[in-house]
Amino acid sequence: MAVLRALVRYGYAPFMILGLNAAAFWIVTQGYGYAWLAPLLIVALASAHLAERVAPWYEEWNDPGRDHHDHGANIAHLIVYEISNVNGLLLIPVIVWLFPFQGFWPDQWPILAQWVLAILLADFGFMVVHMVSHRVPLLWRLHAVHHGVGRLYGMNGLVRHPLHQALDMVVATAPLVILGMPVNVAVLLGFSVSIMLIVQHSNVAYVLGPFRNHLSIGRIHHSHHVNWGKEGDCNFGLFLTLWDRVFGTFQAEPSRSIEAHDMGIDEVPNFPKSYIEQLIFPFIYKPGAGEPDLNKAETPAQEARRIVDAAE
Repeated sequence: MAVLRALVRYGYAPFMILGLNAAAFWIVTQGYGYAWLAPLLIVALASAHLAERVAPWYEEWNDPGRDHHDHGANIAHLIVYEISNVNGLLLIPVIVWLFPFQGFWPDQWPILAQWVLAILLADFGFMVVHMVSHRVPLLWRLHAVHHGVGRLYGMNGLVRHPLHQALDMVVATAPLVILGMPVNVAVLLGFSVSIMLIVQHSNVAYVLGPFRNHLSIGRIHHSHHVNWGKEGDCNFGLFLTLWDRVFGTFQAEPSRSIEAHDMGIDEVPNFPKSYIEQLIFPFIYKPGAGEPDLNKAETPAQEARRIVDAAE
């Protein structure tokens, strides 16, 4: 068991980040249908699940006896997230039609170089949206759906409110399409994002060695998810810590030891567990006002009507 644990700790991140992305690269460059990437995503989720049982950061995050009750919502988030990714790819011809110019994308470069460029540029866009979402109350209400989770494991890396995911696409990836990024590079980028989100949130005590402070995963991301007020407003990057260093938001070590119960939103300890409740949550959550009562939730229209009536 000790040998298997060591194998997982040292091999998990390279297998997921390098191995699966290399497999995706081979599928795309060999001309196979993009649908073949779906089995790779299933392999990634299954690998995360197994690795979390062998070498977890926290056993409590795996323990079914703790009644996490989040699998249903997270599966729904996964399905909606990936469907939205596919829809984003289908919109590429529309974007090209709306912006009919040749663009500045270096499509003469090898596809591997284009892929790396896409990751660097998209990482900047994702980081900016992420950082701003922690500072603008309206965006935080949407992003809070991701931060409400009380534990981290592979699948809930894809927990996103659909409106916030759309914002990510508009800011981080649509500009690359306008610049002329080819569809095959966009597909590889989307796959890389999904894999990184799974690794970033996996409950696996993987070893990163010299990459520890350069990849925005592992303990770096745990520091971002702590429910210690504003102390989690750091390490906003998805792939690299590069842009956090540029913006001064990088934090290599947390201010104190992180425990299993330190994830989530401090003022919403009983975050809703169902998918529908999580979709409604941004419309009833008011930062700083304590935990919202879903049983007394107003729809956006009811809230607007109440505000108008009060003004009159």
